[in-house]
Amino acid sequence: MEAETSQHAYDPTRYERPAVTVDVVIFTLINQELHVLLVQRRHWPFEGFWAIPGGFINMDESLEAAARRELEEETGVRDVYLEQLYTFGDPGRDPRMRVISVAYIALVRADAQKISVSDESTDVRWWPVRALPDQLAFDHEQILAYAISRLRSKLEYTTLAFQLLPELFSILELKHIYEQILGEKLDKGNFYRKIKESNLLEETNVVREGRGRPTRLWRFRRDRTTDKQFVFRWREDRIDRNP
Repeated sequence: MEAETSQHAYDPTRYERPAVTVDVVIFTLINQELHVLLVQRRHWPFEGFWAIPGGFINMDESLEAAARRELEEETGVRDVYLEQLYTFGDPGRDPRMRVISVAYIALVRADAQKISVSDESTDVRWWPVRALPDQLAFDHEQILAYAISRLRSKLEYTTLAFQLLPELFSILELKHIYEQILGEKLDKGNFYRKIKESNLLEETNVVREGRGRPTRLWRFRRDRTTDKQFVFRWREDRIDRNP
């Protein structure tokens, strides 16, 4: 009886509530260079500023469902693998109200997506990570910096980068992807040895003709073990980092 009385006496209007948004940091490679998808805001606040696509969640949807909906509505991008990145909640991050944002990260192939502009923005564009707009809306510079850092660290224990590849690819193409994301050159011999030792790939009978010798193509092993067992250290002296 006491629990029932307490339940009925509870008044939710006594407490202020923050709003909740989702933001999606989505990366791709264009001309072998790492890019991020940004939208140019049409309305206040930060009208005219570039921002990570996202928006407010609806009361009847999950966080991931909201992230997928906002991403498709604002950019046209759909059917991508999303992974929750981090929660950003500094009190002054949004001038409208107290807003907590749950950020997601994704990697896509740009040639497999058709981007489009929504009513909430004036433009949507892939931006090179090395040449971003001078200032992003809200705290999106912080979110993007965190996403890049997390993406780089995840290369050491996940196969996330493989989502940028077609079904068949060369090991050199895979090496270029890792170099672009890591922002550093990798030793060719060391990379080839480690990627083959990972037992993630299988050689195919397909070759790509071009200048010089034909290039052998590879693919993900169809009988590979779970990706969670993937461990790949680029330098022997690299200090382990938390995921």
